[in-house]
Amino acid sequence: MAGILDSVDQRTQLVGENRLEILMFRLAGRQLFAINVFKVQEVLQMPKLTLMPQRHRFVCGVVNLRGQTLPVIDLSQAIGMRPLVPDERSTIIVTEYNRSVQAFLVGSVDRILNLNWESIQPPPGGAGRQHYLTAITKVDEQIVEVIDVEKVLAEIVPMSTKVSEEKLADPLLEKARGREVLLVDDSSVALSQLRDTLSQLGVRLHMAGDGLKALNLLKKWADTGEVMTDKLLMIFTDAEMPEMDGYRLTSEIRSDPRLKDLYVVLHTSLSGSFNEAMVKKVGCDNFLSKFQPDKLVDVVRQRLELDEPR
Repeated sequence: MAGILDSVDQRTQLVGENRLEILMFRLAGRQLFAINVFKVQEVLQMPKLTLMPQRHRFVCGVVNLRGQTLPVIDLSQAIGMRPLVPDERSTIIVTEYNRSVQAFLVGSVDRILNLNWESIQPPPGGAGRQHYLTAITKVDEQIVEVIDVEKVLAEIVPMSTKVSEEKLADPLLEKARGREVLLVDDSSVALSQLRDTLSQLGVRLHMAGDGLKALNLLKKWADTGEVMTDKLLMIFTDAEMPEMDGYRLTSEIRSDPRLKDLYVVLHTSLSGSFNEAMVKKVGCDNFLSKFQPDKLVDVVRQRLELDEPR
């Protein structure tokens, strides 16, 4: 298990190539699930688990990992499957999402696989755990379900979308009212959070569930003769999405003369210096870790400042 993340250091080579690495695992049955390796810090056997009073029903307890106290979330129960029973032989996946670190209890870890985003498809509609998927793919003729971890975490610790009154009082933000903004994310939770926050600025919102849908929409508008920088104030895009990721979307925008001057913000739960470096590589204008309503508004303000006379 110690060597299962050996390939993570190679991840920068995938950026802009519309590729990703997934960590595959099982929960309470034979079905394979996955998350993006970018989110994974390590995979290990369960350290000593401490139970906490009044904990969320999906939280098994907490562990101490090198001086850091982490909640351990039963991922099986969180997506509507039967609970796992934690013991000292259990496997946990330590992840970072939205600037927080947590561990997920899983049944077993399978392997890491390098894929093309084009082989990742949106999940079928339906009830049950389908609500907790952002995508599906097929590996060795077996369906692999990619979990919407942001939705899981939002149900355990709901995030506020309210912008502070101090930020909203900024007179420059009045210039955003009525302007159009494109939101691109495969997580319904992330789109809802963006919508609820940006709606407080009075902007008109368009939404797309992956980079390919967003690119097709942009090209459709451009084909009608729209001046795209007049039409759209800015674009917020997630990094990891099925069919086309946010890095490739940005590269495609920059390569189209009609779209190349659009203001693109990478808005992602993938945080750290890695992303900041990759933003420069693919040509994004800004980068923001999810989810920070006031900082989201700051980014809108930075875009508006570009239109102000010098």
